Amino acid sequence: MRKEPFISDRRSFLRLQCDSVPSLVAGFTVRSGGVSHSPYSSMNMGLHVGDSADAVAENRRMCAEESGIPLENWTFADQVHGPAIVKTGPDDAGKGIYQYSDAVPETDGLYTDSRNTAAALAFADCTPIFFYEEAAGLAGIAHAGWKGSVSNIAGSMVSRWCEEEGADPGKIHAVIGPSIGPCCYVVDDRVISKVNGHYRQDEELPYTSAGTGQYRLDLKKFNEALLIKAGLDKKNISVSGLCTSCNEDLFFSHRRDGGKTGRMIGFIGWKEEGS
Repeated sequence: MRKEPFISDRRSFLRLQCDSVPSLVAGFTVRSGGVSHSPYSSMNMGLHVGDSADAVAENRRMCAEESGIPLENWTFADQVHGPAIVKTGPDDAGKGIYQYSDAVPETDGLYTDSRNTAAALAFADCTPIFFYEEAAGLAGIAHAGWKGSVSNIAGSMVSRWCEEEGADPGKIHAVIGPSIGPCCYVVDDRVISKVNGHYRQDEELPYTSAGTGQYRLDLKKFNEALLIKAGLDKKNISVSGLCTSCNEDLFFSHRRDGGKTGRMIGFIGWKEEGS
């Protein structure tokens, strides 16, 4: 059995266990411990769901304080379920923190090589994929629902790092975070036809039948396969066993909650050297 890569030793988020890389800060927030009211109770991190912007700002402040990277140094994106990836730096610090309208536009992947900064994306069932390569000083995160997954945003992050940043694919680590599992995620032929485009006939598929024209899709398994196809070593890929839909006490879930719900965020960044 795989070891769960996230540990609940923080109030506002599950911390990614990466003790071998002490300067890396990464986590995935939980739904409790914040100031938002129902149906966003209580640690809602999404500005775009109808919650009070002041409440979201306070929730984000609490998370940032626990992370050790100041909130003013975080960068958020305007997510559109697409394949776009943007490298961020100090000039992007603060984007999307208090207003969704000034987030990095139309982007579902962020990465940085700057210290004391964090890249953050919102989730409520889609798959967060965390990336880091210590030697190259790179840290990033991708938002992969079914659309982002079939667009291979996971593989695009790897190729971007290798081609533009000089990263060694054998040294890139990826962590697939909490998301909706095949236990709760049923899709149709339209989605599965796009998934099948990434597989040879002799490969194991990431779904099982759930009836005529219906399939239980495992987005984590799908993205793990895409990462391996992109050149990552399987031993450098960790996968969370947590389902956002099953664990109602821990997470918001767009499917389970009928669309009226809050958002978690996944975040990653580098602490200042020596801190």
